[in-house]
Amino acid sequence: MTIHIGARPGEIAETVLLPGDPYRAKWAAETFLKDAVQINQVRGMLGFTGTWNGNRVTIHGSGMGMPSLSIYVNELIRDYGAQTLIRIGSCGGMQEKVKVRDVILAMTASTLSTPSRGIFRDLNFAPSADWSLLRAAAAAAEAKGVPTHVGGIYSSDVFYDERPDLNEQMTRHGILGVEMEAAELYILAARYARRALAVLTVSDHLVTGEALPSADRERSFGDMVEIALEAAFA
Repeated sequence: MTIHIGARPGEIAETVLLPGDPYRAKWAAETFLKDAVQINQVRGMLGFTGTWNGNRVTIHGSGMGMPSLSIYVNELIRDYGAQTLIRIGSCGGMQEKVKVRDVILAMTASTLSTPSRGIFRDLNFAPSADWSLLRAAAAAAEAKGVPTHVGGIYSSDVFYDERPDLNEQMTRHGILGVEMEAAELYILAARYARRALAVLTVSDHLVTGEALPSADRERSFGDMVEIALEAAFA
């Protein structure tokens, strides 16, 4: 057990999927895993371990924002031996070619700041995805016929952003979408020599104003979970 995760040794798999919402972790575990067992509920952050196609998988919530994700990923790696960590979550589209319901595979994650910024000081570290996971996820998405985009995303410190000038520059420089966690995940994976990837569903759009109706989200998020699982065990 750790401060934030109540699982016993051996209860967390080497492959961990990380939705931000703990109840999305519950839904994904019940939908995609066989014999899923809840292994954490500390502070309401739910985690489950089961199997997918005979492979052990843990699906564990990470909360909102990089500081929250940093807590869980540090403990999952250092105390439970997680080797492959894949964020599954929603994002806002930032290019007109990226449509609501599309999937984004984050090759890189730009940011203004992360909890790890103090380590690098004056260095602008460029966090990126694991190539083997990225390649496998792209192949899985293509095989499923899911509209998918591979490229850079922006991990924001805030949800209610008041920097239209910055958003304009993100769009100008080809950033595909915005979310709040992937950059720190990639930095921690680099630090501990682990594999990491962010597989994101576009749930709303900063340019067009379109948003995915709540009734349609489950199916779209299901594609994202399947892509992540297939990539993890390719």
